[in-house]
Amino acid sequence: MNNKMTNILLVEDDEVDVMNVKRAFKKNNITNPLYMAANGVEALALLRGKGDTLIPRERRLVLLDLNMPKMNGIEFLRELRADPELRSTPVIVLTTSNEDRDKVEAYNFNVAGYILKPVTFANFVEAVATLNKYWTLSEIP
Repeated sequence: MNNKMTNILLVEDDEVDVMNVKRAFKKNNITNPLYMAANGVEALALLRGKGDTLIPRERRLVLLDLNMPKMNGIEFLRELRADPELRSTPVIVLTTSNEDRDKVEAYNFNVAGYILKPVTFANFVEAVATLNKYWTLSEIP
């Protein structure tokens, strides 16, 4: 197992969900660098190195909500996979959308997983712990 830190970009427009992710990271003692973007446009800018925040190019993982303003998650995935520099970036969808259409579209863009946001915080903490095991064990370039 490699012990390198994974740089995580959370693409989420809901401030309560952002707060829940941060709380779940803290509860699970996850110390990975966590970057934020409120929509797909901001996320692409961060991943492309435009703006003040620089996310290291190696060992990046995106946690993506689907329902966002400006550029939703599916539109973001379409752009990401069309960009030769970014197309191999692993993405895990973390959303409230239980629509089959969204699941199929997301997997068509090669997401690493599709996780429904649990209703309770305790279940969310458990889901984040599982995600942490995934990105800790995964060999992300």
